[in-house]
Order: sequence, then structure tokens, then C-alpha cells
Amino acid sequence: MCGISAIFAPSSGVSRDALERSVAVQHHRGPDSQSTWISSDHKIGLGHARLSIIDLTTGDQPLVNEDGGVHAVVNGELYDHDRIRAELERAGHRFRTKSDSEIVLHLYETYGVDCLHHLRGEFAFVLWDERNHTLFAARDRFGIKPLFYAESGSTLYFGSEVKTLFAAGVPAEWDAESVYQLHAGRLLSPSRSLYRGVAQIPPGHFLLATPNARRLTKYWDFNYPKAGSSDLILDPGEAIAAFREKFTEAVRLRLRADVPVGCYLSGGLDSCSILGTASQLSASPISAFTLTFEAGSYDESVVAKEMAEFAGAPYHPLHIHSRDLADHFADAIWHGEVPIMNAHAVAKYLLSRHVRNLGYKVVLTGEGSDEILGGYVHFRRDWLLYNSEVVDPKVRQQLLADMESTNAVSRPMLAAAEGVELPEVEALLGFVPSFLLAGGGGSAGATMVLEETFRRRFDGWNPYRVFFNEIDVAGQLRGREPVNQSLYLWSKTMLPNYLLTVLGDRMEMGHSVEGRVPFLDHELVELVTRIPVAEKIKAMREKHILREAARPVITDTVYRREKHPFLAPPAATSKDSSLQEFVRDTLTGSALTDIGFYDRSVVRDLLEQSRVGTPETKAMLDAALMMIVSMTLLQQRLGVSGAS
Repeated sequence: MCGISAIFAPSSGVSRDALERSVAVQHHRGPDSQSTWISSDHKIGLGHARLSIIDLTTGDQPLVNEDGGVHAVVNGELYDHDRIRAELERAGHRFRTKSDSEIVLHLYETYGVDCLHHLRGEFAFVLWDERNHTLFAARDRFGIKPLFYAESGSTLYFGSEVKTLFAAGVPAEWDAESVYQLHAGRLLSPSRSLYRGVAQIPPGHFLLATPNARRLTKYWDFNYPKAGSSDLILDPGEAIAAFREKFTEAVRLRLRADVPVGCYLSGGLDSCSILGTASQLSASPISAFTLTFEAGSYDESVVAKEMAEFAGAPYHPLHIHSRDLADHFADAIWHGEVPIMNAHAVAKYLLSRHVRNLGYKVVLTGEGSDEILGGYVHFRRDWLLYNSEVVDPKVRQQLLADMESTNAVSRPMLAAAEGVELPEVEALLGFVPSFLLAGGGGSAGATMVLEETFRRRFDGWNPYRVFFNEIDVAGQLRGREPVNQSLYLWSKTMLPNYLLTVLGDRMEMGHSVEGRVPFLDHELVELVTRIPVAEKIKAMREKHILREAARPVITDTVYRREKHPFLAPPAATSKDSSLQEFVRDTLTGSALTDIGFYDRSVVRDLLEQSRVGTPETKAMLDAALMMIVSMTLLQQRLGVSGAS
């Protein structure tokens, strides 16, 4: 993993100082070396900050092909690269390094933009084709690796982080529409950011730019089969065997590194399945790294330790106190560049520091499983309400009640869904995904924290219409099972814009740690899309197929355990008041006034309400307060100016 920068300035020319600043600000992403290249005509410049994982001695970037006609900077890991390299060498290509990244150059020489279909892994890159005067920038299929861009005049800027663009000279300003959109529906479109003029290359897309044109194109999507399709794998035994084989392959590929590989471990099915599988594939023990909390319902260390012992994995717990979260909150937010809903992001940031201090650069991590296998409680609610199987209404109501009462940590994810109506979504899909109902239920309160003049600018604004305008409803949703539609939509917003950011790339790379995500191997995902919903959620048990496929390599405790989302204890419920005091101090100081679009009196009321109420109520208020604190800190640390 690395940090990349690019400036394409066909009219004005590239500023070397701007390019070097854009590399320097992401030193944390690549502490092993930093380099730049600018073309002889100064129309294009590429920058790279390297974290060396494969080919520790000759893999520095920017990369260049044999005749100097193609240059590139690459962030990420490309798996099965040894086989691809051998094929390219047989075809006459000559490699300058032994790194996995260099295959991008030679695949492009052979296939052009179709090279993307030959890449397996998590990646973002910018490539310059000198002969055709074309810039080619692309992002992996799921958005595991970030890639932002902005256009100022005739100049295009690219970077792994928003602060990369700001360092190069792009103005740091809030985007008013995105700020409102986030509060009104908790939805950010796949192509947008919170910052004016700054866009994302959406997951599964590439951008082509020439001096006179720009074009953004989709190259991959989930493509769930329609209900009743002949593409579905209907035999349960066949589906389990196929899943086990492809999952094992995904883990095996991600164990390839020239440095030690560890594993993040909670007590959940996802990380335990990865550790169990990796331990069987590795000739040496795989170290496991776990977070522990003071609050019992949020602490999974007992289950995690049992799993580590079962797998023969050295166990490295890190206990997190409220004081730790308060002390490192601002730094984690600076790295994440988006607001958080829970201090779990800060805890993950500290876990990455723990991993790096113990001498590790690479970890396997379980993000993505819930998005492809229906892990979250709101997907089970959708299965109960909308699946094609007939469920007796009385049984359905009892199952819904049981589901909401058995896991207090998950309950806030559903608490706002009851009684909410979203007619525009109902008209479009024929049903309303539960996660949108939960977001809609909180949206009225969330927008009320906004200052009245700012809020009135968006009278009549429909956050769902704005979001769905970027979704291929006819091509990717219509005719699909409702649960698969929910999985698809969640994977287009919450997965890349939140989970893979503040629980993935940014918190890991904040301490120069590379996270590898086996569940988001695209060949595994393409298999899972063909497995019926009934094998993902079976008898109200989420991720059924993973449980059965991984059963030989996990403990019985993990096999039988219900989904437990990774969350830190809410500030308002912590025994140690340090984080609560930090939140209060931040939101009663000048920072809240400076940001301009929050109503201070409403925020004060929320602070007072967070002192009382049920744990579920406190958890919901905590999410709102975390967002507001995050936004104020982003403004301070990134130097963002008002939402005009």
C-alpha cells in the first residue's frame, strides 16, 4: 500500500513544488520512500509515497515501461501477479522491478483500459500514456483503495487522500450539498465527497483524460442474477463447497508478502474465519491482534482469545480506555477525512499503531463479509419483511421482536426504522430497505442540528432522489431479490464511504499498515452473487454459508454466535468520562461557532439529553454527537472554509 499523487496540467504546466507537497503530506502512507516524475513538457506529474511490501529493494515508483512511453503510480496490492508476470514476459515484455505493481504498465501496453479485467486485488492508480496523450486513472471494484480528484481551470489533480489535493493547491472548502445530504439521509453518492470540487472515482470505474476531454466509465458491477435465474447455485452443498474453495484461495493469495502478515481478530465470524483459514495455509503461526473495551457488551476478547488458541495464533490484545479515544480522536479524524458515527474508528487507529509497533506492516481484515453475505441486522429485517418465501404474519412479528431484543449492540441500527415512510424509494424499488428507513428515521433530527438559514437553502431537497440518480436501478436492482437490492445499495454508499475508510484504509495507513480484505476478492464476490439469499440468511441466522464453509476452522462458540457489530462503547455510557468530556469541551467551544452550519442551541440540547435515557437512546444520540464533533475537527485540522 502506498500514497499516490498526480497533476495533469496541459495548459499551465505542472508545479514541482505542488507535486512534492502532495506527496509529503501523505508520508504516513509511504514512509519507505517518496519520489516524483514530471514529463519533459511539464504537462503531467506523478508522485508516490511507498510502503514496501513486495520487492523491498527495487520496487520504487513512479514506474516506467521499457521505452519510456508509459508511466504510472500504483497504490494497493495485485494478487496472482507472479503468474501474470510470467505470461507477459513470455509475450516479450521486460520488467524493471519485481514488484506486483509493474504488471499494470505491461497489461496496459497489451490490453489498454481492458487491463482492469486482468487485475485481482485492491488498487488505485494513475497512468500516463505519452503516445496517445492520455491519462488513465482507475479504482478497484469495491473502493478498498481511495482515489480523489479535482479540476481547477484546465488542471486535474489526483490523490489518495483529500489532503493530498489541498496540499497541491486545491481550495479546502465544504460542499454545502454534500454536507446537507449526509445529515438528511446519511447517504453520500459514490462519486461525491464532502469537499467542494473534490470528487471520487467511484468503485469499479476508471477515468480517461486528454487535453480536451474527460470521461468516467464503469468497468465492473455486482450483477446479481434476477430472481429465479438459471445462474443461481441452487444446491446447498455445492454452494458451500464452492464458497470454501474460493474463500481459501482469496486468503492464500493475500498471505503473499515479503514481510510478516498478521490478522485483525474480533470475536466475530468474519475475522475468525480468516484467521482459521490462514493458520491452516501458513507454515508459521499467524499473529492475531484484538481490541478490548471496558464495557462488557462491547468487549469480544474472551471469544477472540479462545479463537486464537484454537488456531495456534500468538495473541496480542490492546485494551482501549476512554482516555485513549479522547486523546487520539482528532488525529484519527484527520486521517479519515470523513465524520464518524462511533469512536470505533479511533480504536481501529490505535490498533493499527499497536500492530506497527509490534513490527507488522500487513494484516488480514474482515471488512466486506456483511455486505456480501447479509450480516447486519437490517438485512435480516429485510429478509423477514420482503423475501419471496411465505412467512406467517404472527411468526414474522415474533421473529422481528426476538431479533431486536437479543443483541443490544445491534439494536440502534434498527431503532429509527419503525414508523418511517419513504414513498419515493417505495415507488422506485417496490419496498424500502431497512437501513434507509433507519437513516430516514434519524434524518429529521439530524437536519435539525443544522443552522436554520443553511437548512432553508435545501427546502424541498430529496436526499434519496439525489442518491438514486447515480444508481443503475433498471440494470442492477429491478427484478432482484429485495435482500440483494439492499446489499447492493449498502455496498454503494456505506461500504466505500464509511466502512472501508474509517475502519479500513485510513486508520490502517495512518500508521503505515496495509489491510488486505479476502471477503472482497472479486472472484469470491462474483460467486456469492449467484448464491440464493436463503443460503445467506437461513432460519434467521446471518451468513449461513460462511458458517458452514468455515466450521472446520473456527470454534463452536464462533459458529453459534450472532452477529456482533464492531463498535466502541458510546461516550455517554462509558464508565470513564474522558471521551464524554472531550465531546462536551469540543462542542461548547469556539470550533462549533466557526463551522457555521450547526445550531449551537440544538447541539447543547443534544448534549444534555445524552446524560439521561436508555442505553439505546444514548447510543443514537452518541452517533449524532460524534458526527458533529468530527465535522468541527475536520474543519480545524484540514483548514476547511465555510459551506458556500
